Amino acid sequence: MPRLRDLVLQALVLGLVAWGLAYLVGTAKARMAAQGIPFSFAFLSQEAGFSLSEGVTWSQGEGLRPYYPSDTYWQALLAGFFNTLRVTVLGLVAASLLGLLVAMGRLSGNPLARGLAFGYVELVRNTPLLLQLFVWYFGLLLKLPPWEKGLALAGAYLSQRGLVLPEVTLAPGALGLLGAVLLGYALRKAGRWAWIGPLLALVAAWLVLGPPIRLVPVEVGPFGPRGGTSLTPEFAALLFGLTVYTSAFIAEVIRGAILAVPRGQWEAGLSLGLSPRDTFFLVILPQAVRIAVPPLANQYLNLAKNTSLGVGVGYPDLFSVYSTVANQSGRSLEAILLVMGVYLSLSLGISALVNVYNRRVALRWKL
Repeated sequence: MPRLRDLVLQALVLGLVAWGLAYLVGTAKARMAAQGIPFSFAFLSQEAGFSLSEGVTWSQGEGLRPYYPSDTYWQALLAGFFNTLRVTVLGLVAASLLGLLVAMGRLSGNPLARGLAFGYVELVRNTPLLLQLFVWYFGLLLKLPPWEKGLALAGAYLSQRGLVLPEVTLAPGALGLLGAVLLGYALRKAGRWAWIGPLLALVAAWLVLGPPIRLVPVEVGPFGPRGGTSLTPEFAALLFGLTVYTSAFIAEVIRGAILAVPRGQWEAGLSLGLSPRDTFFLVILPQAVRIAVPPLANQYLNLAKNTSLGVGVGYPDLFSVYSTVANQSGRSLEAILLVMGVYLSLSLGISALVNVYNRRVALRWKL
């Protein structure tokens, strides 16, 4: 009976939410119809007529390609989504690594490292993200030298236009790297010294075939770079801002998870002859990950949704493109529904991936 009661209550709540959404959409459609504006998504096939500072889109027969002003509205929104997705994926990886590093600093026995990590967390967490984006963009990136006086850094080029990285191409040595990886996977259970075989194979392939990748330096022309991969100041500001801001919260999540592991686990690892470093990475950290995964999901979702603040620094993310589309087409309701659906799908996708990983690392008790 209690379970049946819970299901009935959940069904009632879900029905009320669905009724509320249907009422709002119906009211909006009626008001639009009264003004002679039919509710329709047909505008998506119209020509956009505006350009984006960066972005790729998809078209039938061509696949992924650069976005052009002659593309349709839906291709413009798709380009904004790809920009949002790029920042989200890179930000999740970078923020996780930086958060782990800061968490280790917070738990360090070195007073200087512990103090710096504490100051970093308190400063970043207690200042608005939008303000930090402004500091990155207007206070740092736009203060770099102009293009003509940029800085050449190991094949890359840094200026007010952003960072242009060398083009990375695969070389014949990539086959040797692939063979070494496959050999290492085949010998992963062969014993403690199984890594020697793949290492020797990699060295031999490197000597015979050369390095696995080749870097093509950027050619600096009078009007811009020739070749290479460009990171615009807008993209860099948003990526750096999201990474730094989210890493402060991730650091506290990881620190709390590490402290939640019983002290006896440290003593057990040390008593087995493991060094403090090995004890941390082989004993403590795997257990802390199980504790940290659920709250980490919230921080990952926050990062994905905070990409919409890229409009503040001129980055053409999904929300920025939506604003332009809504202003030009007058279809703000239809466009915002699409954007809400995309952000909802993105958040649900991140949650699903985190839940899959959480179930994989969770302890299963057999009674």
